[in-house]
Amino acid sequence: MCNTGVKSGTEMYAKLYPETSSDGVLRLGNIVPDFSAETTQGHMDWHKWIEGSWAILFSHPADFTPVCTTEIGRLALKYDELKRKGVKLATLSADPVESHNKWLHDVVAHCENKVTIEFPIIGDADRSIAVKYGMLDPSNKDSNDLPLTIRAVFIIGPDKKLKLSLNYPASVGRNMEEIMRCVDALQLSAKHSVATPANWPFNHDSIGKKGWAFLLPTVTPEDAKLHFPDHHTCKVPSGVDYLRLTDVSKLQPN
Repeated sequence: MCNTGVKSGTEMYAKLYPETSSDGVLRLGNIVPDFSAETTQGHMDWHKWIEGSWAILFSHPADFTPVCTTEIGRLALKYDELKRKGVKLATLSADPVESHNKWLHDVVAHCENKVTIEFPIIGDADRSIAVKYGMLDPSNKDSNDLPLTIRAVFIIGPDKKLKLSLNYPASVGRNMEEIMRCVDALQLSAKHSVATPANWPFNHDSIGKKGWAFLLPTVTPEDAKLHFPDHHTCKVPSGVDYLRLTDVSKLQPN
């Protein structure tokens, strides 16, 4: 059932976040910083490159490091799927492009699947982009030590606003399935007035509602009945009808 006329989750929650930061710290809802840089695929003007698409900026501490090598390989396996979802992908490392190009031979050789690296890797040897995105404290910008704080993921909407960010320590590799899940959840909420529960899309299997999503609290009972006639309300001791699930497979694009 189409939910035309009911604002999407992104529309509703966007009002909670300012477009710009008052203290220079990048937060959800902010328009992400622009930059120009050299990449393994040539020069890039970031905002122009994003223009009208979803995008992921995926950063690494350094080339020729073990965890990063596996992450680039696993990202490559998801690249076609990301393209089908309308998501552009760029990665970043605090090394020059020449180093990236040498390192990629190792990435391809180590990944057991025969991958090709079709997305750009940004050179950030002076760590200026890492500082802009809050991945590195400005006081450490010129440090010769390994910048371990910049293993990060930024998912950015077509409006160039930050929709989700993840930060990992150097010792923990990122799970590509979780990143894909986040993309799916964000795109779902961008189209419909829903929010995804914990462990979505494997939630609520015990009541036969696996993969269903919650209606936003802003959806009135009248709109819920009109636009989501098959929604299910989970009964709880409080008696408040706020756990309202709807079958996302039946939702049509607005």
